[in-house]
Amino acid sequence: MELVKHKSDTSIEEIQAGSIAEIYSTFGLDRTSLKGIASFATGIALKISEEVCQFHRVVPVEEREDGTVVLAMADPLDMVALQIIRSKIGKEVVTVWAEPEDIEFAIGTIFSDKNAFEDTLQDLVEVEEELDEEEEVDEDSIDILRTQATDAPAVVFVNSLLVQAIQERASDIHIEPQENNLRIRLRIDGMLREFPPASRRLQSAVIARIKILADLDIAERRVPQDGRVKFKIMGRSVDVRCSTIPGIYGEKIVMRILDQGSTSLNIDDLGLPKDKLALLKEKSKAATGMILVTGPTGSGKTTTLYSVLNYVNSPQLNIITVEDPVEYRLAGINQVQARAAVGLTFASALRSILRQDPDIVMVGEIRDLETAEIAVKAALTGHMVLSTLHTNNSVATIIRLLNMGIDKYLIVSSISVIVAQRLVRRICTGCREPIKPSADITAFLNRQGVDVSKDTYYKGKGCKQCSGSGYWGRFGIHEMLFMDGTIKELIIADASESEIRKAAEEAGTLSIFMEGIMRARAGITTLEEIIRVA
Repeated sequence: MELVKHKSDTSIEEIQAGSIAEIYSTFGLDRTSLKGIASFATGIALKISEEVCQFHRVVPVEEREDGTVVLAMADPLDMVALQIIRSKIGKEVVTVWAEPEDIEFAIGTIFSDKNAFEDTLQDLVEVEEELDEEEEVDEDSIDILRTQATDAPAVVFVNSLLVQAIQERASDIHIEPQENNLRIRLRIDGMLREFPPASRRLQSAVIARIKILADLDIAERRVPQDGRVKFKIMGRSVDVRCSTIPGIYGEKIVMRILDQGSTSLNIDDLGLPKDKLALLKEKSKAATGMILVTGPTGSGKTTTLYSVLNYVNSPQLNIITVEDPVEYRLAGINQVQARAAVGLTFASALRSILRQDPDIVMVGEIRDLETAEIAVKAALTGHMVLSTLHTNNSVATIIRLLNMGIDKYLIVSSISVIVAQRLVRRICTGCREPIKPSADITAFLNRQGVDVSKDTYYKGKGCKQCSGSGYWGRFGIHEMLFMDGTIKELIIADASESEIRKAAEEAGTLSIFMEGIMRARAGITTLEEIIRVA
């Protein structure tokens, strides 16, 4: 047995290959060739370190589904090496025997690829420096903080996560400390999708890295914090808003990605029917009035408003917005960031904006009576006002304004059009196939007065393009209420919501639900998606 000891006088390399094979075969260890392996367990190799791999002539080949790591070793009976590696990776290992020159080649491949990968990420992700004249920065303390989050694993992890999020078209990155790992989820097409978790050992470094980039206090872990950082990722300027909240296993971080390069701000791309699109364009070109866009959070309200502003924008118009936050930067438009902490609320900002000789004013959201009153009066005094409101449909918006305390005469005089909208997922064209609606779906739609027996419906079965989800991208479905004479009379007469809705439907207003059903019949989305969203 002296022949197989790593520290023996006679080295393994000096023994004939046949003798080695015979010795190791008695331990059930067969020779493995590494030359045909396309990729190795790079993540495990990084944990072990290049130095340990070189010294003990070991390379991790793969990590099995049960978590066991397969190690190729020049001396698979080196118990010292196995004990060291087990402690480093915290996993069970099985060994195979490989030629020393094969292992040397594999180690060189893994760690040269690792260096190239880090260099590539460094080229793909750059932090864009922004100067904020309102804030004083202690350069010495910033330098000290940055040194605590510049280790290669944390930098590589955050950069690769950002690149993957952009490639997957994600709107949010969720980093969630759990008991045994760091959970990673991306919101893609409005739905959270889970990705392979990271090691719990990376938690502190990764959180510190993100907090430093977003100018947050890494020493404060007891209270929520909010910040932002601007990156240039794969040549695209991306604004990332970071939010932290303390949890029982550590701080949870959500990174909201505002990627203007992935969002069309062309009004023609909103997906509106031609007749409704023409009316919206006509109303947005008017000198006075109010356009309200409603819907829940994440339904694309701000994108719709930006598209309208982009359509009407011209050097002859003074356009000013007040937003919280300013999501996209629009050339030629004056955008104001609301700052409640210093008294710059929507209402106070709106008062100041009206003294700036505006033609068009956009208020990010009507949240209270004061803001609503100022916005309505601005629409009556020679300004076009655009804003959003959190209501479920267009008619409910009228009732909401009345309940807030806005006079009904002001409502009928100021509001031009109300757009209620939702975002629904589009069926993946790579795996779309016709299906028959289930009995439950059919019964539910029958109760809504929708007959699905005469039409063909579709669903994505899941493919590589859509990562098995069956969906690729989203589009808007809308309900548009134009304030005609009949609707105005009903509001003045204190009609109920159902009476106003009936009159609107008779005038041609199609509900969000029914427009969604029409899109499902056209094979653009699924019935399940319409029921879920609308």
